[in-house]
Amino acid sequence: MTPTRKRRLIAVASLVVGIGIAAALALSAFKENMLYFYSPTDIAQDKVPPGAVFRVGGLVVAGSVVRSSDSLDMRFDVTDTAKTVNIRYTGILPDLFKEGQGIVALGRIGPDGVFQASEVLAKHDETYMPPEVHDSIEKAKRQSAQAKQQSANTLTP
Repeated sequence: MTPTRKRRLIAVASLVVGIGIAAALALSAFKENMLYFYSPTDIAQDKVPPGAVFRVGGLVVAGSVVRSSDSLDMRFDVTDTAKTVNIRYTGILPDLFKEGQGIVALGRIGPDGVFQASEVLAKHDETYMPPEVHDSIEKAKRQSAQAKQQSANTLTP
């Protein structure tokens, strides 16, 4: 093998190794920054990895918003019509946040089982609902209807 050919081979091999390392680093950074969406039903069924940061969404339960009188702390419940999750948030809520409306919260489950939100997003107009929230509500409704149908079938002789 000639010295020129040997240098080319080393250069090509170095380039391939460099591209491989860069791709591996990019993929690991991408994986770490992924935010998954879970519905209240998924959380109740323990489908959430412990300590993971994720999004949860649903409808704010009427009468569940409790604000602290001396701080920006508040608690409220979010439901997908099948299960409910209690959320604790410290901060200023969006202007469009209100009971009965769809929201998406970003955070993690605390040691007490309450979702600790770091960010709360409210829908931006009267007809919009985040697709994940809409899908989880529809899925919960279908499961509820199937359960009712199954129980009706088992009760009829």
